[in-house]
Amino acid sequence: MEPIPLPSHIHYELLLQLLERQTLFAVGGRQREQVQQLIVALRKALSQQKQLEGELERLNLPIEYRWSLNSVQMPTAPLPQEPKL
Repeated sequence: MEPIPLPSHIHYELLLQLLERQTLFAVGGRQREQVQQLIVALRKALSQQKQLEGELERLNLPIEYRWSLNSVQMPTAPLPQEPKL
């Protein structure tokens, strides 16, 4: 069975840290409130993904965390040639 692709948790963490450490301090008033709502929405999304992961694990369905939409083919090294005698 093919593993179920899910975003890596680091994607959420990176966005949350950027919003909390930089964006939040760069804005004020209504925009600050919007950033706080965005932070809450991201935390909720991460929590919901973790719930989904738990359900998939209970069903013994494999999960594969993805870092991007591009699939990377690992290059294969050529096999060393046998020395000629």
